[in-house]
Amino acid sequence: MPNARVLRDIKARHGVNANEILRRAYLYVARNQTLPPQVRFQAQLQLNTFGRYARPTTVQNRCTETGRGRGIISEFGLCRYQFRLKALAKELPGVKKASW
Repeated sequence: MPNARVLRDIKARHGVNANEILRRAYLYVARNQTLPPQVRFQAQLQLNTFGRYARPTTVQNRCTETGRGRGIISEFGLCRYQFRLKALAKELPGVKKASW
């Protein structure tokens, strides 16, 4: 069972993906200087109605095993320690310990 931080991050990722197209459209309208100010203001109001988990800045890289927020190897979604444990146990495809 993942911890609360991981669940929160998963929820944020789903929220961002669900609202990305609409949010980008409103951002484009709100920042377009050639449009009338009233239209831009309405677009900005619509942007403000999005929830917390619709913003891309709420998404953080976290280890999917432990919830650690630092030292994440993004290709595998694991922190350094969990990556090392899984690599030594040969649970990661295409990863093996280097020797020279």
